[in-house]
Parts: sequence; C-alpha cells; structure tokens
Amino acid sequence: MKENSKKIVGLGLLTAIVIVLQALAISIRFGVFNITLVLVPIIVGAALYGYKAGAWLGGVFGVVVLFTDAGLFLAINIPGTILTCVLKGVLAGFCAGLVYLALEKKSQLGAVITAGIVAPVVNTGVFLLGCRLFFYETVKGWTGADNFIGVAVGLVGINFFVELAINLVLAAAIVQIVKIGKRHANS
Repeated sequence: MKENSKKIVGLGLLTAIVIVLQALAISIRFGVFNITLVLVPIIVGAALYGYKAGAWLGGVFGVVVLFTDAGLFLAINIPGTILTCVLKGVLAGFCAGLVYLALEKKSQLGAVITAGIVAPVVNTGVFLLGCRLFFYETVKGWTGADNFIGVAVGLVGINFFVELAINLVLAAAIVQIVKIGKRHANS
C-alpha cells in the first residue's frame, strides 16, 4: 500500500510538471514549432514507474499540446490533429520506458541516455508521420519544399536537435533523480 501511494504521489507531481513545462514551452521557439522540455519528466517517470507511467505522462503531454499549441492543425483536420498529438506523446513515453527497462540492469546511465534519445525520436517521428498522413499539402506550402524530406527539415529543423541535446545534457541529472527516487521508493 505504501509503495502504491508513493507511486501515485510521484506520478501526480510529474503530471503537474509536464503540464506546467508544456504550458511554458509555448513561448520557446526555434523555427516553426516550440521546443519541448517535457520529455525529461516523461523519461524520469518512465524510469521510476515503468513504461505505463511513461505512456501516461506522454499522453498528458499530448493533450496539453492539443489544447495549447495545435490550433493551426485543428483548423485543417480535427481527428488527425487529435490522433497525432496524443499518439506522439503516448508512444514517446511508452518507448522510452521500454528501452529503459530493457537496459537498466546493464547500465543505468546507458538506459537513461538511450531513453533520452528514443523519446524525441519517437515524438518527432510520429509528428512527422501525422504531418505526412493528415496535413501534407498544407505543411508543404508552409515549408515551400517539394518533397517530404524538405518538409521534415523545414518543420522540425533545429527543434529536434535541441530537444535531443537537452535530454543528453540532462542524462546524468536524470540518473541521479532516478537513483534518489528508487531509494526513496524502497525505504
């Protein structure tokens, strides 16, 4: 019972952090879209509480994006926007959690670094897939590109690399948070 209560409290705190960070991230832009700092607490949650928690936190992230930063896409295709926003977050957290789980016994730092790579790759990959499936003609016009590679670079450009760098730079701090969290959960 005590362990379950700690997990609920921990997930509640991380959920609040995800909401606040994503709400603040709207103002941080490089290129067309904003930079998300939310992948860090999603990775922490996935490492501490498992891939289901990662999926939950990613889903919260997706819903917040939907309500705060998806207006242009909602005007084009409502179901496609909802599916893309929510799915990219859920899958980013879920996959980061699975990767962490698979690697943590070999190397906690390696597990965090790999999860820190997987989260933005999946998040951006699902976003680009959604753009290709639901918004291609519109985003092609926004970027002025003739092919999907040009559209992808025009849409995510530097944003992806900044998000990836943030995760990698913070990997050592994430490991320390996870160690403290796991020690606290076992006490």
